[in-house]
Amino acid sequence: MFESVLVANRGEIAVRVFRTLRRLGIRSVAVHSDADAGARHVREADEAVRVPSYLDIDAVVEAARSTGAQAVHPGYGFLAENTAFARACAEAGIVFVGPPAEAIEAMGDKIRAKRTVAAAGVPVVPGRDEPGLSDEELAAAALEVGLPVLLKPSAGGGGKGMRLVRDAADLPEAIASARREARGSFGDDTLLAERFVANPRHIEIQVFADAHGNAVHLGERECSLQRRHQKIVEEAPSPLLDEETRARMGASAVAAARAVGYVGAGTVEYIVSADRPGEYFFMEMNTRLQVEHPVTERAVTIDGRPDPDLVELQLRAAAGEPLPFTQEQVAFRGHAVEARVYAEDPARGFLPTGGTVLSLTEPDGEHVRVDSGLDEGTEVGGSYDPMLAKVIVWGPDRAQALRRLDRALAGYRLLGVATNVAFLRSLTRHPEVAAGRLDTGLVERVLDDLTAGTGTPPEVLAAAALERVLALETPAPDPWEIPDGWRPGAPAWTPWIITPAGGDPVEVRVQGRAHDATVAIGDTRARASLRRDGDTLTLVHEGRTLTFAAARDGHTLWLGRDGHAWSLTEHVRAETGGATAATGDGVLRSPMPGTVLAVKVAEGEAVAEGQPVVVVEAMKMEHTVTAPVAGVVKRLPVRAGAQVALDAVLAVIEEE
Repeated sequence: MFESVLVANRGEIAVRVFRTLRRLGIRSVAVHSDADAGARHVREADEAVRVPSYLDIDAVVEAARSTGAQAVHPGYGFLAENTAFARACAEAGIVFVGPPAEAIEAMGDKIRAKRTVAAAGVPVVPGRDEPGLSDEELAAAALEVGLPVLLKPSAGGGGKGMRLVRDAADLPEAIASARREARGSFGDDTLLAERFVANPRHIEIQVFADAHGNAVHLGERECSLQRRHQKIVEEAPSPLLDEETRARMGASAVAAARAVGYVGAGTVEYIVSADRPGEYFFMEMNTRLQVEHPVTERAVTIDGRPDPDLVELQLRAAAGEPLPFTQEQVAFRGHAVEARVYAEDPARGFLPTGGTVLSLTEPDGEHVRVDSGLDEGTEVGGSYDPMLAKVIVWGPDRAQALRRLDRALAGYRLLGVATNVAFLRSLTRHPEVAAGRLDTGLVERVLDDLTAGTGTPPEVLAAAALERVLALETPAPDPWEIPDGWRPGAPAWTPWIITPAGGDPVEVRVQGRAHDATVAIGDTRARASLRRDGDTLTLVHEGRTLTFAAARDGHTLWLGRDGHAWSLTEHVRAETGGATAATGDGVLRSPMPGTVLAVKVAEGEAVAEGQPVVVVEAMKMEHTVTAPVAGVVKRLPVRAGAQVALDAVLAVIEEE
C-alpha cells in the first residue's frame, strides 16, 4: 500500500478521500488554488501545495513529485477523466488511482465508447455518432434519428452541453449552443445525436476491476431525479428493477468494463424506459469514482459486512492488489438515499448563488452521513461547481430511508448562502417520488408545485423586526430611546422596512417591547415575543413557538429553520422586476454573478421580444438573457469574457 497520496481535487470529495487515507495511516497531500487557500480540504491534509489551477497538469504532477506522493487520487471532475493527466502521472513514476489511460480514452469519447461496448454485446441507444459532422449534417442526422432528439457532447458528461430538441426549427440554435458549451467545458465541440427515450430513467451500475483480470459489479443506483441533466437525488437499489433485470444489467456493465481493460472503480450508465423496465441502453461510462458512491457504500454488503469503503478499494486496486471478494459475495441491505446540497435558487430556475457561510449545522445521528467541504467562513463563489455537500441516509426499507432523509434535511442549517435544501425536502416528499414513479423529467414537470410557497412567511418577517427591536434594548434602558412606541398617551407604532432576498420591501410595524409586542404586516396584526440565546432566536407568534438559527451580516439577517433559510435586509429597498430580463423599462440585468460567454447583438441593432441578447455562465451553467420588449439596443456595456455581478446591467433596450 502507498505511504503518501496526493488528492488532485477540492471540496467535499477531497475531504472524503482524506478520511480514508487517515484511517489507513496514509499521509495526505492537498493542492489548492489561490481562492481555496483557506479551504477546509487544505486544513485537513497533512501537507498542501498551491497550484495555479486544478486543471494545470504540470503543476499537479510537480506537487506530487516534490512532496513525495506515490499516488494521485483525482476525485471527480477536473482531471479525473483526463487521459493526458493519467499519462503524465505514469511518466513521472506516480500511480494514477484510476483506470489505464487507454480505458479513459476509449470511454471518454462517447462515439468510440458506444462502438466499443456494442461490439461487446452491450445494448446502445439508436442514433448517429459519426465524428466530424458539420452543423448542417448534424441537423440532418437529428431529423433522421427522429425528433425528439438529444444532442450530446462526445467528449464529456455531467449534463454540460446536452440539448433536448423537439422542434426542427430549434435545431440550429441548439447545435450552436451545445457546441459552445462543449468547447468551453471539454475543449472539443464534437456532438452526437441520440434518440430521446420517452419517460427515461437513469440507472447506473457500479463496477470494480483489478489488474489480475477480476471484475465485479456492486449493483445499481437510481439517478432519475435531475435538474438541467444533473443529478440531485440518488438511491440504491432502484425501485424499478427486479433481481433478473439487475443481474442482466450488472453482467452487461462488467462486459463493458472488460471491453476496455478497465482497472479500478467505474460506473456504467444506462437509460431505461419507465414503461419497459426490461429494456435498457448504454449511455456512457464514467471512468472514475462517482459523486453518489456513498449510496452504494451504505446499501451494499460484501461477504455480509456493511459499508464497504470504495475509496479504499480504489487504492488497493491501484496498488496492484487483487479484488478481495467475488460477485457472489455482493448483496444489497436495506435502502440508501443521497441528496446533493447545491448553492442555487430552485425558484429562479436553479440559478447559482454565492456568499460566505456565516453559520453551519450539518445533521448527524444514526444512519445519517454528511460528506461536506464546508465550514463556517467558507467563501462560495462562481468559480467552481455549485455542489456544497451531500446528505446520505440508510433505512431498512425505502419508505423509512426517505423519512430519515427528510428529517436529516430539516436539520441542515446553512446561513449566508442560499441553497436548495428546502427544495430537496419538497422533492423527496412528493407523492410520485414516494411511490417510486420516477423519470428524468419529473422534477421539471412538478417544479411549480415544488417551489410554491417559497415566499417569506409572516412569522419570519415578525422575527426579523423583533430582532432589530431586541438589539436596541439594553439592560437598563432609557425609555425614550427604545423603539417600542411608548408615548404619554396611546402607544405608537415603529415601522421597519425589511426586504427578503429576491422580493419586494415589506413594512413591518411593531408596537411594544421584543418580549411583549404587537406586530402588524399589512392589515394583519398578531401578538408576538422574541428572545435570543446565543445564535438562536425563539419566537412566540400567534400562539406558536418557533426556533430559528440566526446570523447577521451587516444590515442583513439570516434566519434558518427546518431546512429553510431566509435572507432579510433592513432598510434596503430592492428594485422590482425579474433579474433575468427587466422591469418594464428595457433594462436587462444579469440573473447571476458570472462570466459573459457571448453578446449576440450590437448597439443600434433592432431586436424582437424574446430574442437572445447576452449569454452568462456561472458554475458551469449557461443562462441566455432575452429582450423583454421589441426595440433598439441603446446601450451594451458588456463584452464576451467580462465578469458581471448579480443584477449588473447587461443591456438597455428602447421600446419601439
